[in-house]
Amino acid sequence: MDKASRRDIILRGCATLALSAAPSLALAQASTPPESFSVGEIIDDGNRFFGTISRGLASVVEEATRRWGRPNAYILGQEASGAFIGGLRYGEGVMYTRNAGDMRVYWQGPSVGFDAGGDGDRTMMLVYNLPSTEAIFARYGGIDGSAYFVGGFGFTALTGAEVVVVPIRSGLGARLGVSLGYLKFTPGATWNPF
Repeated sequence: MDKASRRDIILRGCATLALSAAPSLALAQASTPPESFSVGEIIDDGNRFFGTISRGLASVVEEATRRWGRPNAYILGQEASGAFIGGLRYGEGVMYTRNAGDMRVYWQGPSVGFDAGGDGDRTMMLVYNLPSTEAIFARYGGIDGSAYFVGGFGFTALTGAEVVVVPIRSGLGARLGVSLGYLKFTPGATWNPF
C-alpha cells in the first residue's frame, strides 16, 4: 500500500467519524435549555424597549417573577389586534436567550369573548421553563383582559405544556373586554391564525 492510499483511507475514516458525530452534537446543543435572566436584566431591557411609558414595568416584572421564577427567554416585538366578540392578534419580534442565541419569531391567534376594540402594542413576553429554543413554536392558551382608552399597560399568562409565556403589553388604542384565546408562535409570518 502506498502513501497516497493510506492518506486517502485515513481522510475518509476521519470524514466518516465527523459526519456521524455531527447529528449528535447538534442534538445536544439544540436540547440544552436556555439559562435564566435576572429581574434587573429584564427591567433594564424593558425600559430601553418601552421608553417613557415603562413606569409600571418593574412592578409587572417583579410580580411575574414572584409567580413563575426567573425567565429563561424573553421576546421583544410589536403586535396589532382587533376584536368584536371574536378577535385576531398578529405580531413579530426577536426571542432573546442567554446561551442559545437570538431568534426571530412571529405569533398570531384568535380569541372569543366579551371583547371589542383595537390596539397596537409594543410587547415584551417573558418565557418560563423553555426546554429549547425550538420549543417556542407551539400554541399557548389563556384568558386575556383589556381595559384602556388611548393608552394602557398590562400582562396576562399563557400556558402550553410546561412552558409559560407572559405577554406584557403597552400600546395605543381603545379596548375593553375579556376573552379566551391562544397565541401560536411560528418561525415565519403567516396570515392563518389557527
